[in-house]
Amino acid sequence: MNDLITATENSHERRLTAAQFQRLAEVPAAAEWFANLDNPRTRRAYQGDIEDFCSFLGIQSPEQFRVVTRAHVLAWRSQLEQRGLSGATIRRKLAALASLYDHLLDSNAVSVGNPVHGVKRPKIETNEGKTPALGDHQAKALLDAPDPATLQGLRDRAVLAVLLYHGLRREEAARLSVQDMQERRGIKHLRVHGKGGKLRYLPMHPVALERIHAYLEASGHHLEQAAAPLFMPLRGKATGAGLSADGIYALVGRYAKAAGIEVAGLGVHGLRATAATNALEHEADIAKVQQWLGHANISTTKIYDRRNSRPEDSPTFKVRY
Repeated sequence: MNDLITATENSHERRLTAAQFQRLAEVPAAAEWFANLDNPRTRRAYQGDIEDFCSFLGIQSPEQFRVVTRAHVLAWRSQLEQRGLSGATIRRKLAALASLYDHLLDSNAVSVGNPVHGVKRPKIETNEGKTPALGDHQAKALLDAPDPATLQGLRDRAVLAVLLYHGLRREEAARLSVQDMQERRGIKHLRVHGKGGKLRYLPMHPVALERIHAYLEASGHHLEQAAAPLFMPLRGKATGAGLSADGIYALVGRYAKAAGIEVAGLGVHGLRATAATNALEHEADIAKVQQWLGHANISTTKIYDRRNSRPEDSPTFKVRY
């Protein structure tokens, strides 16, 4: 299967031979599904998940997917639980298998229905304490941590503003190009390339817009190439690649430490949680926050709705003696 995927990915380099054409015509539907996963991290994770499932059942050929039943999936889920895997990991593994079978059904490679449907998945674990949101004073300290007198500081001030005012995932921030700043109805928007190739357009917060303009004015890289990445690394500009998702993750940790913010588990997702929580606490409509964050299911957005668990609203502070 991997050889066929490699042939598919490299097919743009030169004309196919007759033998290669025939091989690609015979690509199993499972390999097509895998090749169509855009995000490299998702591809790696899902590949491991499907290999795990195949190993458990002893599947060695694509044809064997046709005889898998819900009972097989239930047995696999039970084994995953016995291995002590987290609920989130088990949910992802089941989601990978469900996605594969949806594709197999669409391709008429199987005809018995999706065996994952109806298999109960572990409840979504609350992010309370796992993806903590920063307080307002901490967010302000983080926004002001980079030095505005340097090019790196101007860039990083803009990156942090994009994350804290728009709630982007780190991959989404890394994919931004200068052309993704677009005028819509007289207001500057960010065109965000989300999960599954879905686009969403977010009105730009004035602070983020001002910081991006200051950075671009100092950098000038957008004048050389209109489609340039929005955020450029300080080294390796010759490659034309933008600041990576891992680079953004490291950036957040570095400035959090510089600002004296000691929050366990804080990362880019913590800033996303901060943006979502802040918007909801200021009476943003939760359905609009769902669209804003690019969540497929509003139950994911509700994880960030902590209005009913604010310490200041606790009955503790209603007690009088």
